[in-house]
Amino acid sequence: MTNATDTQKLPAQIQIDVCDQKLTLLHQRAIFWEEMQFLLLADLHLGKAGHFRKNGSPIPAAVHWQDLVILGELIEKHQPRKVVLLGDLFHSTLNNEWLDFAQWMEQYAPLPFVLVKGNHDMLPEAAYELDQLVVHPEEWIEKPFLLTHKPVIEPNNQRGGWKFPKSSLADSELYNLAGHIHPGTTVRLGLGQSERMPCFFFGPTIGLLPAFGQFTGCVRMNAQPQDQVYGIVSERSVIKIG
Repeated sequence: MTNATDTQKLPAQIQIDVCDQKLTLLHQRAIFWEEMQFLLLADLHLGKAGHFRKNGSPIPAAVHWQDLVILGELIEKHQPRKVVLLGDLFHSTLNNEWLDFAQWMEQYAPLPFVLVKGNHDMLPEAAYELDQLVVHPEEWIEKPFLLTHKPVIEPNNQRGGWKFPKSSLADSELYNLAGHIHPGTTVRLGLGQSERMPCFFFGPTIGLLPAFGQFTGCVRMNAQPQDQVYGIVSERSVIKIG
């Protein structure tokens, strides 16, 4: 049994092969695609704090600045050719936090940021007209991957967690990498205790990224024998579950 509390002995990242491509799973809740030198992440939900403040909840904007600090550190370390955002970059209607993001992005010019829109990305079209930002409304194909926000087949909420239907096992020319679900897993610690954590989830044809934003939750995935799950422990380590 894995002791999820002893993070000093656990790896900060794990590299796996998907469709003969090397994907490095980072404890910061992102993926570095080695062959393409792309940094992939999903579900930042910037502006969510401002949305809550507008509705009377005193959530500081600093929660999103911390996400951008972490993203900036990943950019500096990995020097990606592109940053790929798999949807829900911004949580709700336009507020000052979008302007903050636009200014933040400029410091990495001319690095391209590619956004595959999610269900929360509903800003006016003019807001997305930024020099470094390329927007795809629903999907973006970079073989062998189909990059989307929502998985092409969505899991069902069943007793014990979320589970993909059997139809998701069908052969597909492209492997779907997506966000939206905010996948999580539970690790038993012993003595009747357990810890829920965000995770990377890889099924036969669909892979899910954890929500990058810290101001988000996660839902438990009910993994099947053919699935691979990698938990993020205390935001410091990545472990294979099972």
